[in-house]
Amino acid sequence: MTRIIFMGTPDYAAAILQSLIAASDIEVVAVYTQPDKPVGRKAVLTPPPVKVLAQEAGIRVLQPARLRDEDVVAELLSIPCDLIIVAAYGQILPKAILEYTPCVNLHASILPQYRGASPIQQSLLHNDSESGVSAMWMDEGLDTGAIIQTVRTKIAPDEMATTLYKKLTDIAVDLTLDVIRNWDRCSALSQNDEEATHCKKILKSDGLVTFQNGREIYNYYRAFTPWPGIHLESGLKIKSMRLEEENSAGEAGMIRKIDSEGAVIQCLSGSLRLLRVQAPSKQETSIQEYLNGKRLGCGNYLV
Repeated sequence: MTRIIFMGTPDYAAAILQSLIAASDIEVVAVYTQPDKPVGRKAVLTPPPVKVLAQEAGIRVLQPARLRDEDVVAELLSIPCDLIIVAAYGQILPKAILEYTPCVNLHASILPQYRGASPIQQSLLHNDSESGVSAMWMDEGLDTGAIIQTVRTKIAPDEMATTLYKKLTDIAVDLTLDVIRNWDRCSALSQNDEEATHCKKILKSDGLVTFQNGREIYNYYRAFTPWPGIHLESGLKIKSMRLEEENSAGEAGMIRKIDSEGAVIQCLSGSLRLLRVQAPSKQETSIQEYLNGKRLGCGNYLV
């Protein structure tokens, strides 16, 4: 029986935890996750998915605000375990924990590409043709540890963050079980730091777009739907769209065509077909209804 301390926070991590709970040869002795956070306009204090799942399974849950605090580290070191599994936890593990027992991280990219907080979004922003999950032995760096195994998957041209997230979650579940059952530190390969790229935490402000490059905006839409979403300077949220074409050149934001399918908006390079939008403090609506309400037609500008 392999004793595991699990560290993770979102749905991606919860799916991995679920597989560990279901495994007859694995015992999850404790779960670490981020503190509950206020969600929505009413700021309802909401537990992360990993906490909900662990409590349902009767597993001890710890939610330290700072994993590096001495008393938090001391408490973890008092929990006997064989391995620590980390998946989208959101905190850096201090040296004392890394030295306590082997630690494995399941990172949703083909390392050393996209080290950091937003690898799935970055794959879509860069219009990559593939992504993957890398299992690595953790060290003191940020996603810099030796790679145990990487499993890759194709990214479709119209792949959205939600579907890529699901693909990578399924890969991570199987990879985690394989690593736990067959782990060997000697066979891991060091990363080439010269090939490394990094990505930051996504902010709501990152969703601001202007009609410069159609392909680039479409990639923003793919990466940032459902959160933080994309919006214009006016506050108009683009809820549904697709790339019309990539080769035309014209005036940014000009309404080129309105039909039963939506409205084609010209970019400096390429054009987009908008389907549904949401104005500030308004309900989501079709682009046709929005343009009618604003009395905008072909030749006018959407800003």
